[in-house]
Amino acid sequence: MLENIDKTYVLNTYARNYVNFKKGINATLFDENNNDYIDFTSGIGVVSVGHGNQRVADAIYDQVKNITHISNLYLIEPQALLAQKLQEQSGYDVAMFFANSGAEANEGAIKIARKYGETKFNNKKYKVITLAHSFHGRTITTVKATGQEKMHTPNFAPYPEGFSYDLYLKDIYTSVDDQTVAVMIELVQGEGGVQPLDKEEVQKLAKFLKEKEILLIIDEVQTGCYRTGEFLASNLYDIQPDIITLAKGVGGGVPMGVVMTTLKDIFVPGDHGSTFGGNYLVTRAALEVVSILDEYKTSGALDEAIIYFGNKLNDLYEQNTHLFTKEVGLGLMRGLRVKDEETLGKIIKASFEEKVLVLKAGKNTMRLLPPLTISKEEIDEGFKRLSNALKTI
Repeated sequence: MLENIDKTYVLNTYARNYVNFKKGINATLFDENNNDYIDFTSGIGVVSVGHGNQRVADAIYDQVKNITHISNLYLIEPQALLAQKLQEQSGYDVAMFFANSGAEANEGAIKIARKYGETKFNNKKYKVITLAHSFHGRTITTVKATGQEKMHTPNFAPYPEGFSYDLYLKDIYTSVDDQTVAVMIELVQGEGGVQPLDKEEVQKLAKFLKEKEILLIIDEVQTGCYRTGEFLASNLYDIQPDIITLAKGVGGGVPMGVVMTTLKDIFVPGDHGSTFGGNYLVTRAALEVVSILDEYKTSGALDEAIIYFGNKLNDLYEQNTHLFTKEVGLGLMRGLRVKDEETLGKIIKASFEEKVLVLKAGKNTMRLLPPLTISKEEIDEGFKRLSNALKTI
């Protein structure tokens, strides 16, 4: 019944599994028949502090019963406090804009870069270089910023001009021209196969761009908010970006995108805006999420979870080298390269049947993005189920 309603009234944009989840506790989901599933996806890296987190639920309830939304024409207390908290956690001298998604955050980053290119130089600069296996969103502009050719379907053309793509970081040096205003990269490519970039190469590129007065935009929509072990992957890579974008895990399930930039005076009233971005509801929730994760990191529990999960992943890999070719990723953004795309499809299907949720990345990577608060018991059970699934392949 519910499946038919969905198929009748919801646009067909997702290849859904028709399971009806009714409740979640940390990294465990329960369907309408009370079957439990171990969630190694966290809503594609969103549910950072787990399902049904009581502290987040209490914060949301407390906020909703007072003010949910008033618009950005007035001071929003939790927004200001969240901005301060994010700045402190980042370690960078930045100000920020709040949006509703990662795509919107990346749109904001591109607008900042374009205005910088218009106002900073005598000759207008507007071109943005990204990487060939990148993913930056699904709006018309961020689709074009995405380097995967399959995303540039004629169905949605024409696309905005000013974007080009390089396969490797080393290629960017020769691609830069007099109209290049920014380079936008993910430090760990998510949709591109959970592929971390080389730290020394990133640092070398950052230095080069700084010398050329070209902006470095780091898309941390998936890597941000402790997903790689530090608050930002940029911290892990020891670089100083000009613009950083966040989304996914920062809200713990409420829709949020954030643009952080060292160009604190680049925008003036009217340059950019959002009706819902940064309202009372989402910023109050995110403030609680970031506080929980800060405590979790400081206590050492996050690092313990990363090590424990990594060891279990390594064991699974070692036991199934006939299926997997390589371990990839950082922190709790992990993956296993599968020998071919067809086998990956079978693994994802078998895993679902064993009631453990995993994701696909790129053509041949099984991606794992568990809640950062996942327990050892849930990790054990999840990998047990994964192992059982692989035995059927």
